[in-house]
Amino acid sequence: MNLFGSKNTGIRISVFGKTDVGRTREHNEDCFIVADLTRQNASLHPDVRQHDVGAHGTLLVVADGMGGAAAGEIASDMATRTIYDHLLSTWLKDDEPSAQQFAFRLKEAVEEANDKIHLYAKEHPDLRGMGTTTTAVGVLGDQLYLTQVGDSRAYLIRKGEGIQLTKDQSLMQRLVDAGELTEEEAEKSERRNIILQALGPDPKVRVDLTNQQIRQGDAVVLCSDGLTGQITREEIAEIVAQDSKDLVEVCSQLIEIANERGGPDNITVVVARFGGKPLRDPNDGDEAGHQVYPLLDPESTTEPVPIYRGSPPPIPENKVEMVWSGGLAAIVTALGLFFATFGF
Repeated sequence: MNLFGSKNTGIRISVFGKTDVGRTREHNEDCFIVADLTRQNASLHPDVRQHDVGAHGTLLVVADGMGGAAAGEIASDMATRTIYDHLLSTWLKDDEPSAQQFAFRLKEAVEEANDKIHLYAKEHPDLRGMGTTTTAVGVLGDQLYLTQVGDSRAYLIRKGEGIQLTKDQSLMQRLVDAGELTEEEAEKSERRNIILQALGPDPKVRVDLTNQQIRQGDAVVLCSDGLTGQITREEIAEIVAQDSKDLVEVCSQLIEIANERGGPDNITVVVARFGGKPLRDPNDGDEAGHQVYPLLDPESTTEPVPIYRGSPPPIPENKVEMVWSGGLAAIVTALGLFFATFGF
């Protein structure tokens, strides 16, 4: 398929997004963006909610801010806007566009967002420590390119099954990877919201960059932990896989369930479904999951995610999400206390 010789790729995307303050927070620190990059349109207008994926692709972003007062709202808004604006100013003007260049520009855009948020906080001392998680997905041809910082998530829904495409940059995920906890134990832990990276608190960030090939009938879900903390992957897949429901109804139902179960955090979800003749039918042997995309830049991914070493952001009222600070010794000490306390 020649991605850049024609305006459209023949791949059709239907997409919708929704955010909600939840039941316990006073304001919403989440933010999301849905954008048709080819036509330079970031909105939920009808011509974006259903469009052919153009030669320069589609962008989906969910960001979950932190920092208290207005800081989290500012950080998440800056992240989504910067990622979109950076792609317009670089990717759309590249002389030799390619899939590799698209992935590089997406990662670069996330790093640019980190720079801007960090600098803004330095210039405004009252916002010191503000940050945001960010999951940004670029769609180009039949490929998804995913960038991850923090613990918002992206899922692939294929043939009714939910598959997590991103890997949380969190203390609990580190313990799961080390074989110290099961996924079920990690999901129930009171420490599940301790994250290892965020955009903003530190001058440098390492972005986890992965990719996934799209198949006919696939759907992708991006969401903040206000959703995943209340609804299981299997429940998300069951709701999204119901083709009889339009995406407005799907997003509303997911948020409604999270609120019915307490709604302790802001809730944001973006759902996209894919179709079109160029997409192949899914096969049982298709590889799906967290698959690192190999850029030539050796610093392109977090394998494993490094420990965040900057100053921790202040913990806002009713907000337990934080960035873990300190070196390896601090992590070892913390894990020892954790296991001693909870008896693992």
